[in-house]
Amino acid sequence: MKVQKELPPSKRSRSVIRQIYQHKTIYVMALPAILWYIIFKYIPLMGSVIAFQDYSIFKGISGSAFVGFKNFRKLFAYPDFYNILRNSVTIGLYDILLSFPMPLILALSLNEVRSLKYKKGIQTIVYLPHFLSWVVVGSIFVNVLLSPDFGLINRLLEILGFEKVFFMASSKYIRGIVISSGVWRDMGYSAIVYIAAITSIDPSLYEAARIDGANKFNQIRYITLPSLTPVIVTMLLLKVGHFMDFGFERIWVFLSGVNQEKIEIFDTFIYRVGLQGAQFSFSTTIGLFKAVVGLTLLLGSNYISKRLVDKGLF
Repeated sequence: MKVQKELPPSKRSRSVIRQIYQHKTIYVMALPAILWYIIFKYIPLMGSVIAFQDYSIFKGISGSAFVGFKNFRKLFAYPDFYNILRNSVTIGLYDILLSFPMPLILALSLNEVRSLKYKKGIQTIVYLPHFLSWVVVGSIFVNVLLSPDFGLINRLLEILGFEKVFFMASSKYIRGIVISSGVWRDMGYSAIVYIAAITSIDPSLYEAARIDGANKFNQIRYITLPSLTPVIVTMLLLKVGHFMDFGFERIWVFLSGVNQEKIEIFDTFIYRVGLQGAQFSFSTTIGLFKAVVGLTLLLGSNYISKRLVDKGLF
């Protein structure tokens, strides 16, 4: 076997430049996205140094005093820290267990619909909520569905002879409301990835399975799901990487003084204590803590995934 010699650094750099020039159109098309990530994602990472400073907006990063891990000690000693951590972990687990499989189930269900007109109609209906802002979604759930006075669910309970429930003030229901609103809003849009992956599966596999007597359930079990494994693993790892990143708006529209103990998470905590209180170093510390936890979970789950199914993000 002929062993290919490794190119010296100078020749490797010329080879890379030559490849970029040959595919310059693709790189020009990708340039806006690359610049967006550099400007809004990578450059702001340098601001994480604020977490180790007693930052002052008048002195700036270069003039603010370095305090080491003082802000982290303050975070871990904060009276509400462990309650907020418990809320974030609990809601994160519920979010993965409920909102992750629902797009896959929806995609598998739509794949079995034979009427193209009916299928497109369902797709349009389930996609639309994703384009609603969380303010609109919150208004629908709080005022239209769950209002104790004229909400549709309470009206139904009243017709059936049950007492009305003040859902938004009940610690028993509030987490379920937050999770179900997210599932309803994003389920259809997230299913697009799975639907696209299903359409790329070779139809001859299903034909051979039908000839062998496999029913729909067995076709899904032995053909569709194994073919979707790389996509499922990728989506799950991305979900785990955002384990505590639910988005500020998603929680804020449901948050009140009555249910704050059950659904306040780090995103709302950053806004309420860090930004409204002008504690910029403290809010950066919370954000950095979240990022480290997310990165650790991503690396750990990626390692486990590669050991179990030999597939991962990297």
